[in-house]
Amino acid sequence: MMSRSYTNLLDLASGNFPVMGPVRERKRLTRVMTVPGVVSELDDDQANSVNSDVHSSVNQDRIIIVANQLPVKVKRRPDNKGWSFNWDDYSLLLQLKDGLPEEMEVLYVGSLKIDVDINEQDEVSSVLLEKFKCVPAFLPPEIFNKFYHGFCKQHLWSLFHYMLPYSANHGGRFHRSLWEAYVAANKIFSQRVIEVINPEDDYIWIHDYHLMVLPTFLRRRFNRLRMGFFLHSPFPSSEIYRTSPVREEILKALLNSDLIGFHTFDYARHFLSCCSRMLGLEYQSKRGYIGLEYYGRTIGIKIMPVGVHMEQIESALRVADKESRIHEFKQKFDGKTVLLGVDDMDVFKGVNLKLLAMEQMLKQHPKWQGRAVLVQITNPARGRGKDLEDTQAEIQESCKRINEMFGKTGYEPIVFIDRPISLAERVAYYTIAECVVVTAVRDGMNLTPYEYIACRQGVSESMSSSESNGPRKSMLVVSEFIGCSPSLSGAIRVNPWNFEATAEAMNEAISMADAEKQLRHEKHYRYISSHDVAFWSRSFFQDMERTCKDHFRRRCWGIGLSFGFRVVALDPNFRKLSIDHIESVYVRSKNRAILLDYDGTVMPQTSHNKTPNAEVISIVNRLLGDTKNTVFVVSGRGKESLDKWFSPCKKLGIAAEHGYFMRWSSDDKWEVCGPNSEFGWKQIAEPVMRLYTEATDGSSIETKESALVWHHQDADPSFGSSQAKEMLDHLESVLANEPVTVKSGQFIIDVKPQGVSKGVVAEKVFTTMAESGKQADFVLCIGDDRSDEEMFEIISSAISSGILSSNASVFACTVGQKPSKAKYYLDDPAEVINMLEALADASDPGSFTDTESDISL
Repeated sequence: MMSRSYTNLLDLASGNFPVMGPVRERKRLTRVMTVPGVVSELDDDQANSVNSDVHSSVNQDRIIIVANQLPVKVKRRPDNKGWSFNWDDYSLLLQLKDGLPEEMEVLYVGSLKIDVDINEQDEVSSVLLEKFKCVPAFLPPEIFNKFYHGFCKQHLWSLFHYMLPYSANHGGRFHRSLWEAYVAANKIFSQRVIEVINPEDDYIWIHDYHLMVLPTFLRRRFNRLRMGFFLHSPFPSSEIYRTSPVREEILKALLNSDLIGFHTFDYARHFLSCCSRMLGLEYQSKRGYIGLEYYGRTIGIKIMPVGVHMEQIESALRVADKESRIHEFKQKFDGKTVLLGVDDMDVFKGVNLKLLAMEQMLKQHPKWQGRAVLVQITNPARGRGKDLEDTQAEIQESCKRINEMFGKTGYEPIVFIDRPISLAERVAYYTIAECVVVTAVRDGMNLTPYEYIACRQGVSESMSSSESNGPRKSMLVVSEFIGCSPSLSGAIRVNPWNFEATAEAMNEAISMADAEKQLRHEKHYRYISSHDVAFWSRSFFQDMERTCKDHFRRRCWGIGLSFGFRVVALDPNFRKLSIDHIESVYVRSKNRAILLDYDGTVMPQTSHNKTPNAEVISIVNRLLGDTKNTVFVVSGRGKESLDKWFSPCKKLGIAAEHGYFMRWSSDDKWEVCGPNSEFGWKQIAEPVMRLYTEATDGSSIETKESALVWHHQDADPSFGSSQAKEMLDHLESVLANEPVTVKSGQFIIDVKPQGVSKGVVAEKVFTTMAESGKQADFVLCIGDDRSDEEMFEIISSAISSGILSSNASVFACTVGQKPSKAKYYLDDPAEVINMLEALADASDPGSFTDTESDISL
């Protein structure tokens, strides 16, 4: 059954959006304007294509940076005729160019901060593309309001900052119309990208939570597109994220990226936990890189906090010094110890908690009354709503109360600045502040401490004061819930909700000896000066190059509808098994070996009744009726179950418990293929497994004659996986001197005798056939899991070792499109049955025996 969250998304993903107001069909940008050579236009019919066959006429790497807003400032000309444009030098999107290769062309796609009349949009697009290499995405007002102020700010922003809408008046509850607008806006962004993209030469770098489903729209069009995504906000824990009604749609959309970046390991860990719990995906860490396997693609997970633009801060310091701002503020706060807060007006910034901490410090440490000043700068709010209005009112009331309580003539403990200020003014405040205090209750990164450290270091050749040439020192009190906290080891970290502890931290910071402040400052400055914005962008781009290096070597298929769409990437030699081809080879062969796994191959994994149906029994018996065929079922199941289920198939060979037990027909006795029949090791392994089973709800032990298997499929995904790793280590330790192997599989830990595997079974079947004068010239081997890979591996070396005919036709086939040692695949057990039925129909009827009459199920 399809989730309700997919309602109407089949239409949405195809571009058929609900009517939200008049949208004019605009003239498309001609791609030849930015890329030399002849490039055809992309029409709407091609938007559903999943091929990457568009070839560029040049071989020049370019990066397209996509974000909600372009890094340009726009305003009306004085004569009200047209617009004037300038770069926004403070935009991160512009600053990150410093870390990209010098020869790389950079193109921007995003929206503008103002609404452009529909009749002016073509002209604005042409000017921005020609002069700024920017491609504007114009969102109709009806879509923009629901997209930005609705879904982005009310739903995603609140969700990612751990605010759940427990009541209609608290936070923003999910509304499907807002989600539809979010999808529609992302679709518009994708159309603008598609108009200018060269899929073989371009890299795409998407930024932030506004465009989390954009990767799906682009991947649907270009399977091999090289694409990265960076989230600049926190990513919440799975307990919070799973409350979103569109949780899986967003996750799957992000997984269409090649590289996903986060500021901290905590954010990445939460994302990986969501992928594990909701999608069943596990990650691996190899040589320092974290990778997430998803349908044959390895999606890189990048952890790298963004930095500041050092040259820009130094430039602002020179301006502030030239304008005498620093001197002005030093005189204004002469004799005072300045603590500084710089925050956006937002419910998550904890500004009022900071004010309460300041109030508490003045109460607990009266020596600071008349001496300590908290300068609190608040940038204008980006969102809106009742929560924000309440926060503003609370801050105003706290400022008034504290100033009335502790203020006197010539002294106000709280200086509250709630207006936009220039960078020069801000760095002047940074320069005179003895300590910066950040008490955000949740924040993606927060670069305020970085800017403060850079400003306290100063630019010695530009500063007029002789004091600037002395030792640099600074102090930080930062919330443990912000992204920059882990990288500032010299800061005093606080829980902002405990404002009493924050007050003590503030007192400690401004009371600390200068030598200690200097040491901490030097440590912080070394870090931020080497990990600036250029370092961040360079590191991300290099990882994107590494992750995408094999894109054009692999074969890719796009499968799935709407946000279930994903790309399956496989080795070029891996292809679907053609029934017509295998049937023609089958007919021409003389001695055939057919090896079949059971669960997941001829029997669906999801089936509760594992007994083979009459159709399967009939097909197996028809294959056995051809004397040219040797047919084996090779399974991990016990011999009693397999013997009972396949009792009508008298000539069927069965290898049970991964080959520990084996027989050639129902008339033969079971033979033990393992090196010994001593199972004293079970008395050691079983108590260990029982210990973990008692401690892990949802786990169980399966006892076989030759093996013990611990299952944790029904346990909590994270805890079960963690316990499995611990158990693997524990069992390997206690069984080190026993003749057994301990292996981990998909939701299992398997302990079995050494020398037992499906690969050994395959080798024994081929050898026995060769010794009896029936060397196999046709091999069909089908399986679906890791244990079957051992059969595929043996088959690949069997011809060179001589146990198979030198001209043997080998069909090693896995079930499902996934990385495998097999060269062929079939999609599911139903296709396996269809293929086997085709071979049964093609079998020699003259050699059939009347075995089907024995069927009694």
